[in-house]
Amino acid sequence: MNRRTMPVATALAATAALLLTACGSGDDGDSKDKDKIAGADQDAGKPEKSKKPSGAPAKAKPDGVDVSLPKSMNLVFDWNKPKDKDEAAAMDDAANFLRAIYRGVDKRTTKDAALAAYATGGGLHYGKVQIKEWLKGGWTGNGTRRHYQATTRSAPNGKSVEVAFCADAGKFYGQEVKTGKILKTKPSLKDFSYYKVIMVKYPTGKGLWQASNVFVETKAEKCQ
Repeated sequence: MNRRTMPVATALAATAALLLTACGSGDDGDSKDKDKIAGADQDAGKPEKSKKPSGAPAKAKPDGVDVSLPKSMNLVFDWNKPKDKDEAAAMDDAANFLRAIYRGVDKRTTKDAALAAYATGGGLHYGKVQIKEWLKGGWTGNGTRRHYQATTRSAPNGKSVEVAFCADAGKFYGQEVKTGKILKTKPSLKDFSYYKVIMVKYPTGKGLWQASNVFVETKAEKCQ
């Protein structure tokens, strides 16, 4: 590969929170110990909001894989790339991993090529569980999901990178597939999550990184 308001709405929010808690470790130390990630964080300051929607990468498909999303799903990544090229590549593919999950939600499948390309092991399991819950509820996504305050840390062996970031889903809603009804909710702390995604270098792919583990802190006050 080459580099490149309503009961239903409340149920959706509760399901998402449950999933994030179940799939995350809830213990920051565990993720560091298991992946032996060390090194200084990048600048964690919150950058200005991006003017460009990041639902899909510009022009070419990254790694030859389609991670495009419909206009109704706008994933914005307001973060600055680190100087280290491996960390920058891992950060790009962490974004592609999230795109792959919501592409699966949109396509109504856990078997889309994008998820298989950008996830492995625990990351692949996490992605499939997320997609299945959206499908089970009969929902797709609608709105803008913003990701910011990203940091990266490399493992000593250079084969894994921890990409940590905040997510604000306050303007990203569930939408009933059958009726088209958007299930809007009131803004709350539940909208904010803090992610740590462990990215590992794909053995035979040039510059391709895959999410191998996902740790999520829900109701993350530090992300407000």
